[in-house]
Amino acid sequence: MDTFAPDRPARPRPKTGILEIEPYVGGKASAPGVAEPVKLSSNENALGSSPEARAAYEATSRKLHVYPDGRAEGLRAAVAKSFDLDPARLIFGCGSDEVFTMLAQTYCEPGDNVVQGEFGFLAYRIAGRAAQAEVRFAPMPSLRFDVDLALERVDDRTRLVFLDNPGNPTGAWLQRDELERLHRGLPSDCILVVDGAYAEFVDDPGFSDGLDLARGAENVVVTRTFSKIHGLAALRVGWGYAPAEMISAMDRIRGPFNVNLPAQAAAVASLADTQFQAESRALVLRWRPWLTQQIGGLGLDVLPSQGNFVLVGFPAVEGRSAAAAEAFLASRGLLVRGLANYGLPAHLRITVGLEPQNRALVDALATFVGQSDVGQSDVGQNSAGQTG
Repeated sequence: MDTFAPDRPARPRPKTGILEIEPYVGGKASAPGVAEPVKLSSNENALGSSPEARAAYEATSRKLHVYPDGRAEGLRAAVAKSFDLDPARLIFGCGSDEVFTMLAQTYCEPGDNVVQGEFGFLAYRIAGRAAQAEVRFAPMPSLRFDVDLALERVDDRTRLVFLDNPGNPTGAWLQRDELERLHRGLPSDCILVVDGAYAEFVDDPGFSDGLDLARGAENVVVTRTFSKIHGLAALRVGWGYAPAEMISAMDRIRGPFNVNLPAQAAAVASLADTQFQAESRALVLRWRPWLTQQIGGLGLDVLPSQGNFVLVGFPAVEGRSAAAAEAFLASRGLLVRGLANYGLPAHLRITVGLEPQNRALVDALATFVGQSDVGQSDVGQNSAGQTG
């Protein structure tokens, strides 16, 4: 006898809102007809990863049958020491993306909302919607996060405000005073999430990575990743720093072995290799202003950036669109990131590469826009012609 409700669905179906989520799509990794393209589409570290990290990774090959430390105690101690943090207030994830997911699943329920910049990192909206929260987008005039417009979208049901600082894909950033003003404007039970994935590439002395704020606040979480300056994107390691009560709550839903053993070992070794970190930062600080100057000299819009990439805007000219440029560059074996899924169809995001890659990129763009007299300026000069 059938005791189930007659209107029960004929097949399993996902909960409300899941099918409305647009899946995350990463930067392109291949180009038709090009065997080994130059990948400037995913903000990966152009120098690779630390030799010490690779050695630590390889050393775990005889331990693959062993579960990793679920608390990541070795990595916990290393991060706490490197950043002068309370180890009890750290949580680790399979990339910082997982930390965003844990935050949303722990603090959001149907009827709640999260706020982010309209061009903010795609993972925020995915985390919020997966938790059945409404995602509210704050306009970003001039492609920059606007504190006042974000606060206008906060109400009694706002649980999380996501800020990527510097921003991805824009490269724009908030200085310390604006970050603190954003925090002051939030209700005490609303969590400010400061995503510092690109913080190591910032050279603005007025910038704050948010950790000082998080040390003394009850509603601030700072996240970081090992994917960028450490070059461990394949291993997916991220961490969050939050009040102990928040860490305790999130730990209840964290997967018991969510950061694998080779990843933990490589991350610890990478933290200790300060020379590799310094070289990675120096590469970006040397070539980011050069790319900004050279690409801007082609008549394209380049937003000032504090990430390991630049955002390039293309004019509304037939045959010279961002999509056309992306296809042209791919035909030359240069992969960059189209941003239509971010709501920026007239822009491309371009990772800072090695010198030959950067020069090849500028030369190809010059050909695309019909110029050929670029790419010759001395490295280390900014758009004002000053040494940087």
